Amino acid sequence: MPQTPPPRWTGEQFDADIAVAVEQFRRDRLQEPLERYLDVFASYQTVVARLMEGSADLTQLDSQAAQFVSAEDLLTVVRYLASPAISQDDLKVLADVSSLVPSRLGAHPEDAHRVVQIAMMALDRNRFPWVPEHRQPTPSERHAAIVATTALMAVQRVQTERRNNAKAEQEEAVADYLESLGLIREEPRQVNTVADLLPRGHFCREAEFGTRKADLIVSLWDGRGMPIECKVSNSSTNSVKRVNNDAAVKAKTWIAEFGRLGVVPVAVISGVFRMHNLMSAQDDGLTIIWTHNLAALAAFIQSTRS
Repeated sequence: MPQTPPPRWTGEQFDADIAVAVEQFRRDRLQEPLERYLDVFASYQTVVARLMEGSADLTQLDSQAAQFVSAEDLLTVVRYLASPAISQDDLKVLADVSSLVPSRLGAHPEDAHRVVQIAMMALDRNRFPWVPEHRQPTPSERHAAIVATTALMAVQRVQTERRNNAKAEQEEAVADYLESLGLIREEPRQVNTVADLLPRGHFCREAEFGTRKADLIVSLWDGRGMPIECKVSNSSTNSVKRVNNDAAVKAKTWIAEFGRLGVVPVAVISGVFRMHNLMSAQDDGLTIIWTHNLAALAAFIQSTRS
């Protein structure tokens, strides 16, 4: 039987949906509780103060390196002494250590020493001016350094949580919506060929689809596979990474592996996106569905029953 094509959108339709998505993003962003940031700040402030006190305001950090990087929370503070903060991956390479597991660093003083040395080489001298001047900090300098370091750590933690939670919530919302349509959820299954697809009308959460992982995999009623990527963007610049450099690249890979008649790559998106980026992704074979318009996804799935 003829296959129903997935929905395709005009620039005007994208513009209208972008306006709705941006307004939703504003509402959600402004409703985020300040309490979460304050809780994280208070927790980190205690750890930063503990490191400062134990290391005699960083003057003894190098000589007691193993003590301060053998605890995960203190190791995190050490990474944030630098400006900008050093990621775990970068620190492993820069310090030439095979692992940043705190217990291992505690058992290998030479590795711990190199980790601390890297942090001190990149030390933020605006936050810690007394260190390069080889003196003790004034009370106001010490307080300012603790507050500034704590704020850097808390902001990063809350932003990371926001991104991770938004994506997880979006994936679960899509899964719940598919179940509301009568589709049956199953355990994740790796799909290497069309023969590996779940029974028609079934879906699963995150699994390998061909050579790339999909957030959800749906078996349409007409036998096609529909891998779904869930993407949340907080800026138009970020949208290029989320849609064009990730979801659209996966779409082209899946079309090459399964053929245009065997697969319908979909991205369910929410947040801030540019129209021309969405048009480009659509031209690459990616079907765009907005979180605020999941009815379009339902209509397409239903159409494959014909």
